[in-house]
Amino acid sequence: MTTGLIPGGQPPDPRPTGALPQQRREPAGHAAQHVENRSRSSVITARAAASFEPVGRSVASARSFVRDTLQGWGFADIVDDAVVLTSELVTNAVVHAGTSADVLCLRSDDGVRIEVADRYPEREIPLQATAVNMGSPDREGGRGLQLCAALAGRWGVEYIPTHKTVWFQLDLPARVVGTRSAGPALPSDLLPLADSRVRVAVIQVDRTGHIAAWNEDAEDLFGYAAEQVTGKPLTDLAAWPHTPGTSTGIAEALRLSRWEGSYGIRAATGRVTPVYASHLRVRDTGGEPSTVCLLVRDHERAVLQTPLRGPASDTSTGSEGQNTDPFEVFIGYPAPDDLDGLLQRTVERARDMLDGDSAFLLLATDDETELEVRASTGLPSARQRFARVPVEAGPGRYGSARMPAVHDDLTAVPGAVPLLNGTGMRSVVTVPLKVEGRLTGSLGVAAEAPGRYSNEEALRLQFAADRIALAVESARLGELERLRRGSLNFLVEASDLLAGTLDRDQTLALMAQMTVPTLATWCAVYTIAHQASEPYLSYVLHEDEELIDGIKSLLSKIAPPDPVPTPGARVWSAPGEMAHQAALRSSMRSLGLSGSQTRQVTPGIGPTLATASAVGGETVVLPLVARNRVIGMLTLGKPTDEHFRQEILELAEDLSRRAALALDNARLYSERTAISQSLQRSLLPPELPEIDGVEVEVIYRAAGEGNEVGGDFYDVFPIRDGTYGFAIGDVCGTGPNAAAVTGLARHALRLLAREGLTGPTVLERLNSAILDEGARSRFLTLLYGEMRPQEDGSAELKVVCAGHPLPLRLRQDGTVEPAAEPQPLLGVIEDLELYEQTVTLDPGDVLLCVTDGVTERREGARMLGDDGLADVLTTCTGLTAGAVAARIMRAVERFASDAPSDDMAILAMRVPGLHKD
Repeated sequence: MTTGLIPGGQPPDPRPTGALPQQRREPAGHAAQHVENRSRSSVITARAAASFEPVGRSVASARSFVRDTLQGWGFADIVDDAVVLTSELVTNAVVHAGTSADVLCLRSDDGVRIEVADRYPEREIPLQATAVNMGSPDREGGRGLQLCAALAGRWGVEYIPTHKTVWFQLDLPARVVGTRSAGPALPSDLLPLADSRVRVAVIQVDRTGHIAAWNEDAEDLFGYAAEQVTGKPLTDLAAWPHTPGTSTGIAEALRLSRWEGSYGIRAATGRVTPVYASHLRVRDTGGEPSTVCLLVRDHERAVLQTPLRGPASDTSTGSEGQNTDPFEVFIGYPAPDDLDGLLQRTVERARDMLDGDSAFLLLATDDETELEVRASTGLPSARQRFARVPVEAGPGRYGSARMPAVHDDLTAVPGAVPLLNGTGMRSVVTVPLKVEGRLTGSLGVAAEAPGRYSNEEALRLQFAADRIALAVESARLGELERLRRGSLNFLVEASDLLAGTLDRDQTLALMAQMTVPTLATWCAVYTIAHQASEPYLSYVLHEDEELIDGIKSLLSKIAPPDPVPTPGARVWSAPGEMAHQAALRSSMRSLGLSGSQTRQVTPGIGPTLATASAVGGETVVLPLVARNRVIGMLTLGKPTDEHFRQEILELAEDLSRRAALALDNARLYSERTAISQSLQRSLLPPELPEIDGVEVEVIYRAAGEGNEVGGDFYDVFPIRDGTYGFAIGDVCGTGPNAAAVTGLARHALRLLAREGLTGPTVLERLNSAILDEGARSRFLTLLYGEMRPQEDGSAELKVVCAGHPLPLRLRQDGTVEPAAEPQPLLGVIEDLELYEQTVTLDPGDVLLCVTDGVTERREGARMLGDDGLADVLTTCTGLTAGAVAARIMRAVERFASDAPSDDMAILAMRVPGLHKD
């Protein structure tokens, strides 16, 4: 930081002094021109300038610079507003814009103008003449302009090609002529005691810190003659207690433009005399700076002390006679209308009020067992946001967040405030936020110097916390209500999506896609096939698809989380630790520190470091419990140093319960489908035999969702040399009972036919076997026949059609006719008398056999029927058996747009005839 103080527009002293910020000089002509351009409506009587580096601590330095400058000018009434506005604008410059900031204070007769310039000339100019929406108060940019509009009398933004300057002017409040401040008239016995003459010691200290002047009152107060102390450093006499709220020592305080506070002077008797001091930095006609120190006994401090700006909330009234809201006094007007903005404004005002380097605010969970970090300033907020600490803890931690606490030096009690570990903060004061006796949060302010805070600061902070607690709790409940409404909508949508599929892989994908990025940055789903099996990594998803493979590789190298059935989220640290180690090894290899001599950067360092950053934050595991069994784990993760908020974890827990049930349903459905498909395959022949002189083709389409065994079946099998049996049937209904009859029919046909029985006898015995099933019996339509190819190229068929759709014969001339007569179906009556019919297929003829799923294909009131099937078959003249079956199936599918509601089987046999050479 570089500073310069120029009373009356004169240039400052150009020489650096000790460890103080480096001062700068501007030519008088340049300064005059600069001032003239900045303000033409009033006479500038003094100016002070400072530059601040783009580091976080520069914000606190800028606040101290403005506070000291305005107090030195006697403008204590507007110090607080000026410090708040400067803090916001400098934060925007050095933290968000990442550039250095130049602060210029201009004093005039009617107020103060402060300018903050940075080197980020953004061209978005907010116009004051129009109603411009500057965005949400809690966003990173633009909040300084909102505060300027709320607190400053005038403000604006100026641009040049390399700089952007935001300025504001604070007008001095109107005072009664001749009155700076006044107190009430008191009775004589209530007036403070003093000696017969109040002595004001006047000590002048030169630029090197040595005493240059010592008046008579100083001799009376401290017992030293002027010649005894002249030329000695004031630090030899001063007992500097590091006054709370001030991080500087006396050497630094002597170089400030103005300073007030308490310390001690060692008298000639050796005892320390407490004094109250007021320092003013001046310069003689030769330009030599010195500091004038006015000292009185500490109990007579009212002689010198600048009256503090009293709490207007108790006594002040507005312009219309209404009492000022104490909440608005602390937060400012207008107050943010959202919780995050309110909390952020709170910590910034608390930090400014106690002149701290950082501040933080934590909100209590519903059960008041933990505190969750919700806002901070001066701290790495991305790393700390939503971190949780216990309300009641053992020694060495919070102790209890229900009571105010002051820590003079955190290095003496490591871990006393876990939130501040590794931040460089030494002293801290924390106070609770309570509503109707219930703990709702905790507010803290911290500083880099030790011993900065005492009980007095704790009382001031508690006073502020009491006035904002109700508003914070009201905003928190409002946000919680909105979050719960959103959570309900989210869960309803999630339930609909999960219920809409019974596919296991699709369910896993839906689980991940619903959590990323809504609930987490990345997620992994582990599944457990059986209770004795280990968890298996089934699905990984990240909001950046390029990182998925890296995370999957990382998780595959570490042991999966334990399948604990306890509900709720639990922290899993293994991914973050493994990612850190992998990134460290990659970095060491890239630098040649892993034992190898090569220093070439390895190709994998980029993905490894990116993966480490992606999984370096908080990782939680939620069990997937369905039907009292852990079937997997849902793992959610955040990038480096980020934490989950409690409401998100509760929502994730609700989602995990629904996802677990959906995943288990998908598993059960998949198992049932696999069993059904396996059973269905067992009811159909594995392959068709090759028959010399006859082409055979079968098409089978099962209806339904694949988890029901169909009732249709077919079979073509050899009976004896030169003779083949064929069958196509349909059992009433579907499911296990139908499958039992289907299996009985197909295997019984083969066994009975190979015993040499005729077709009618085979079906009569099959009918008896079906009836023997009792309650499990189902009626069965069956077309059974025996086929024997002939030497002349024809084929002789003996057919029995028991209640089945009649087979159709297609001749070469295109005529179609039934090839059998209808007979009673099986499984209904006991004494069944059947007969067989003989059919001869000439070369080129086709025999088409179908189940009723083909003929009963419907489109509204229309049905394909036997006639429609015959019409299609007439177009198949000259086609092979495969082509005939395919054309019939296409015609059936095109007949209706809806999916088939019944199984369909098509058996086509064609006699091609003899081939002549």
